[in-house]
Amino acid sequence: MPLEFHEESGGKVLVVRVSGKLTKSDYEELVPETQRLVQKYGKIRLLFDMHNFHGWEVSAAWEDMKFGLTHFTDIERVAMVGEKAWEHGISVFWRPFTTAKLRYFDRSQADEARKWISADLPAKAQSRTPEP
Repeated sequence: MPLEFHEESGGKVLVVRVSGKLTKSDYEELVPETQRLVQKYGKIRLLFDMHNFHGWEVSAAWEDMKFGLTHFTDIERVAMVGEKAWEHGISVFWRPFTTAKLRYFDRSQADEARKWISADLPAKAQSRTPEP
């Protein structure tokens, strides 16, 4: 399965674990999940954990750009955790499509990424356990 989702910080952070190659159908899962959290909490934060990631199919790359434009102001921060130099390039490419603060973290910095993505959230949100 290329995508796995779970919420952290009381739903204000959506963690998306990405592996393999993303397809257009993956965005049919990501978009509603993001919209659900935006409707429930307002602005949210995303942590993309890229593990054994191989990029996008062409149709998925288009969906990714549409996703960024649709949620241009809904996302406060994006942390991207990856394993390869080209994945860092993704974070640079995505910047014009969002007003979010965006940072790339190498796999060895995964703990730092988690701290950064939840920084400045109310303590109540940070201490809540993820919903099942």
